[in-house]
Amino acid sequence: MTMRRIVVVGNGIAGLTACDSLRSAGFDGELTVVGAERHHPYSRPALSKALLHSVDGDSVDSDDVLQAHVLPEPTHEATELLGVSATGLDVDARLVRLDGGDELPYDGLVIASGSRAKRLAPEQGAAGPRQDGSLRELTLRTIEDAILLKELAASRPSVIVVGGGPLGVEVASGCLHVGCEVTLVSDAKPLSRQLGDHLADIFTSAAVRRGLRLVGGGKARLLDHGTGAKVVLADGTELEADLVVTAIGDEPNIGWLAGSNLLVDGQLRVDSRGRLRPDIVAAGDVAFFPTRRGVERVPLWTSAIDQAKIAAVGLLKGDAAPEFDFQPYFWTEGFGLSLKSVGFAPVVGAPDFCEPGESADSMLLRWDNMDGSGTAVAINYRIPIPKLRRLADVGPAAVRPAAPARV
Repeated sequence: MTMRRIVVVGNGIAGLTACDSLRSAGFDGELTVVGAERHHPYSRPALSKALLHSVDGDSVDSDDVLQAHVLPEPTHEATELLGVSATGLDVDARLVRLDGGDELPYDGLVIASGSRAKRLAPEQGAAGPRQDGSLRELTLRTIEDAILLKELAASRPSVIVVGGGPLGVEVASGCLHVGCEVTLVSDAKPLSRQLGDHLADIFTSAAVRRGLRLVGGGKARLLDHGTGAKVVLADGTELEADLVVTAIGDEPNIGWLAGSNLLVDGQLRVDSRGRLRPDIVAAGDVAFFPTRRGVERVPLWTSAIDQAKIAAVGLLKGDAAPEFDFQPYFWTEGFGLSLKSVGFAPVVGAPDFCEPGESADSMLLRWDNMDGSGTAVAINYRIPIPKLRRLADVGPAAVRPAAPARV
């Protein structure tokens, strides 16, 4: 069928990229974006990487914060329904239901509804704000979350960060930077599940040198405790702080798809062109997609962009569209280190290639993976991303100068 009306549910980077890609692929029909947040798209990674490091004094201008993380003005000329959530989907009638009671008809649908932050299991109402407005537990997902964390950190509270993944590590680093006393609670070595032990050790050593307190002890739960909060670990360890920030993962926003028959075992699984059916595609944090290592959900900024580009063309061109060949790209910053990684992770063991950089904490690394692929990592090392990709794909020859020709 000819598509004249396409609806995109989600106004994050996946939704924005899908809109731009639809236009680039020649779609000139009616394009409507439904966005639960009231803001235009903004850089979500910057919320944990750069925002806390810009604290200056005790005041925070929310407009300046938002402006610093906003993306370029969209050029796709879609009708944008911001601050509006999708509540249901009728795939037979091709209708998206909205929280105000309206319905949007479509010929093609892009599901890019993203994910939401997980919280610690609340006990006796411990999670969320008290009646007096003070905070027990904070997550970092939206610009409002980031502004609140920035405001709270300005008074230098004691902070417990629960979660040893990239978000938890970045938040802990930012809070330390502004002078907070910070404890990071993780049931495994921080970043080890994402990067592997070798790289995790580098970050852990840098964190401890800068004053971070690391605590293990199993699964955490949150208890109310006077004016602050108490975190209790599975081994009985009890920790108290003024503020608890949880960074324990995310959950796809799929509640509105109940009854749509699009979910398989509670998951939104797309094919190699991002399709769920000929008239519906999905991309970003909400979607599971095929990779060289099986069907996975990869909630990374660049993954959302790459998926959305493929899904948009898949919606318009079907089997004639290119398939998605996923190569992960990931970056994180914290404790004076900046890491960029291309290829599948976590990596195992020591690197097969290591080139030191100009400073003591600068290095270029590569692992040869069991499946024949490579993973390349730059830590405080100035290298263009395309060249880092070549290092992952080709090996050290991609960065070493060619030997002079013999005459």
